[in-house]
Amino acid sequence: MNEHTVTSRDNPVFKRLKKLADSARTRREARMALLDGEHLLAAYLDAGGQPQTVVRSASMDASRPLALQARCAGARHLVMPDALFAELSPVAMPSGLLAEAAWLAPPDIPGTPLVAVLEDIRDPGNLGAMLRTAAAAGATGAVLSRGCHDPWSPKALRGGQGAQFVLPLETVADLPVWLAGFAGDSLALALDGADNLYARVLTGPVAVIVGNEGAGLSSAVHGAARARVGIPMTGRVESLNAAAALTVALFEAARQRMA
Repeated sequence: MNEHTVTSRDNPVFKRLKKLADSARTRREARMALLDGEHLLAAYLDAGGQPQTVVRSASMDASRPLALQARCAGARHLVMPDALFAELSPVAMPSGLLAEAAWLAPPDIPGTPLVAVLEDIRDPGNLGAMLRTAAAAGATGAVLSRGCHDPWSPKALRGGQGAQFVLPLETVADLPVWLAGFAGDSLALALDGADNLYARVLTGPVAVIVGNEGAGLSSAVHGAARARVGIPMTGRVESLNAAAALTVALFEAARQRMA
């Protein structure tokens, strides 16, 4: 494996990676993403992906990522000074390893549909965490509204920890239209839900719908859902955050299906 050193911001590869780090439009048009860290790269490889470029920071122990780099047979391998590398990293404490990678399109997951439907989730970390929850609960897919953050941004990928590589995603969806065509039970999670989530049978096709922390679900999406449901809370708080509520609902469906 030969590593090439990049030391200038004028280097065309650096410029391309910087655009991937900063621009959702660039990522969308190129269908490429920037993966941050060894865990994400390993998850991408395990899902059958092959990165185009692998970048190591100069201060990173060169022996540490050797096994991963050896799995990236067709990639270009680069080393950058720490200051240059930090300009590409999505976090204040860079991991030391980045990879330029094409989006994956996971195959459809067989079985009874269990879908996370997300409206206008704008925080990348929350979005990534929700996708990670959906993948862990055995969801068959996630549907994201037009107002959601880019699920392939570096911070969303970091939050998802590989979920985007294994969970089929539908993005920029018109949620009322999608829900109208869903042949199953579509449940809007709401504080004033008319139905108790735990009293519902969730073993058939189910779509669990959540909105963002501030605005919640729009009236159009509420109107398109087949039911509003709430999560009973015996503690002295009035609500869960959106990511926690989604977790409870998806794992309740998973529990019923296992039973």
